[in-house]
Amino acid sequence: MESSASSSFQSLDSSAFMISNLDRFNLFIFRPFLAITFVLSFILLGWILAWKLVLVHVPLVQEIFGLRNKPRKPKPPIGRLSRFYSNINAPDPASGCLKDSFGL
Repeated sequence: MESSASSSFQSLDSSAFMISNLDRFNLFIFRPFLAITFVLSFILLGWILAWKLVLVHVPLVQEIFGLRNKPRKPKPPIGRLSRFYSNINAPDPASGCLKDSFGL
């Protein structure tokens, strides 16, 4: 009686754990593919939301990706320092008047 019970248990056991090719495909290829696809789509969706809502408005990101052209102001023809140094080398009109009046 025990031998018949153990033999039926073994036959039930071996048939229950047999994996078909479709189950192997599902376990080793299809499920990992779906998991990787889900994770990548989740990351992509998060990146798109972050880009549209936040990253587009950050000046550093705009500069890196070339989204914003900096308005370039033309340099003034005469700057404050160049005007100062040009006045040092130029003859002073007031000093010329004093020389004429004193006869120097």
